[in-house]
Amino acid sequence: MHALGRELGGVLRAGDLVVLSGPLGAGKTTLTRGIGEGLGVRGPITSPTFVLARTHPSLIGGAPLVHVDAYRLSSALELDDLDIDFTRSVVVVEWGEGMLEGVAESWLEVRIERPTGADERQDAGVGQDQGEVGEADEPRTVTVTGFGPRWAATPAVGDPA
Repeated sequence: MHALGRELGGVLRAGDLVVLSGPLGAGKTTLTRGIGEGLGVRGPITSPTFVLARTHPSLIGGAPLVHVDAYRLSSALELDDLDIDFTRSVVVVEWGEGMLEGVAESWLEVRIERPTGADERQDAGVGQDQGEVGEADEPRTVTVTGFGPRWAATPAVGDPA
């Protein structure tokens, strides 16, 4: 997930919005860490669950990363109330599926699926990566879908150019 995030971070620019969806422990925050590394922003990047949004300034003169956890938000209006600078930042929203009405005309949706039974193995500590407490080191299925004019002519991440 981290390596995919680094690759994705390499193509993102100011004004881009990325919406992450998937179950708990799927790797959304790990993917965001990789995006942050690819963008060259200040870390550490951790889950913004209790603060809703964190801004990570660029260390290389690029766009800052705004990392949002929309789990406790109930609508696009509440997301808009966070007063995020969408035009000058790269914004990554965990749990933001279905909250983009009126917020953006273009975005990437990244859906992460975990193998069946991963929750039980993770709870038991099976397959945990020593660097990531609580995240099982298992393959995920990731689907990246672009919406709007920004992504209309862009090949998917990982596609040959």
